[in-house]
Amino acid sequence: MTNTAYHTPVLLSESIAGMDLKANGVYLDLTFGGGGHSREILKQLNSGHLYGFDQDQDAINNIPENSNFTFVRSNFRYIKNFMDFYKVNGVDSILADLGVSSHHFDEADRGFSIRFEGPLDMRMNQKGELTAEKILNEYSEEQLADIFFYYGEIKNAKKLANKVCYRRQSAPLSNLSEFIDLARECTPPKVENKYFSKAFQAIRIEVNQELEVLKEALMASLKVLKPGGRLVVITYHSLEDRLVKNFFKTGNFEGKAEKDFYGAISSPFELVNRKVIVPTPEELERNTRSRSAKLRIAAKK
Repeated sequence: MTNTAYHTPVLLSESIAGMDLKANGVYLDLTFGGGGHSREILKQLNSGHLYGFDQDQDAINNIPENSNFTFVRSNFRYIKNFMDFYKVNGVDSILADLGVSSHHFDEADRGFSIRFEGPLDMRMNQKGELTAEKILNEYSEEQLADIFFYYGEIKNAKKLANKVCYRRQSAPLSNLSEFIDLARECTPPKVENKYFSKAFQAIRIEVNQELEVLKEALMASLKVLKPGGRLVVITYHSLEDRLVKNFFKTGNFEGKAEKDFYGAISSPFELVNRKVIVPTPEELERNTRSRSAKLRIAAKK
């Protein structure tokens, strides 16, 4: 059974074209979700095979009935382990759509959206132990300030962290509205929603260890890709995009260019698109959630 309302794929035609699909190739969709990208990939396969990764239990409901598809319920940081398990010696292309799915934003009890009341959760993997509630109630003021500053890029992160720590002295925070009320005290009314979104992003990244997971997945991708294989990544905020951009250009996450004997920058990748690809005005009109999406494509040397 496929839930087509689960998620509207972003940059669908551009990302699929970037994978340079062959009918007999082996491919990975690291963020299966609603299966939108995977279904488009499967349309172009004959004897080829697609492995779709997702750690979210809900994604199981969207698995297509297709012998060319294998669903792997796992965090995509473990792709090397699973390719070894399935005895796959190399893959031809890898797709990662890093955005939080519409499904997560629309499910109030998952705690991802500022639009609903709900628990302080934000786990992509519902079996995970770390939740937003645990972070807000147990992390030190300094730790919270760092999370809000580095992951949410909130300028007055120390003020917000102080508000949280002062509030929890009387009673633990247990739902989204309590946290939003605290955040409201830290920002002017005209920019409240933007501020709330940044704060939610910061906590969500910490809950799911998103940046560390992304780094591991990118390194693993380099190991499982065949020479000439494509890595296609869609990001939604500057922290992710910076990691991907640096990794594609230099092979490391700091963006430190190592040069060979002739002065040429040494990188394990060749950029397929030198200019980042963004949604067209038509896609933005159809799907406002695509507005921050950026697509980068690189081929392994």
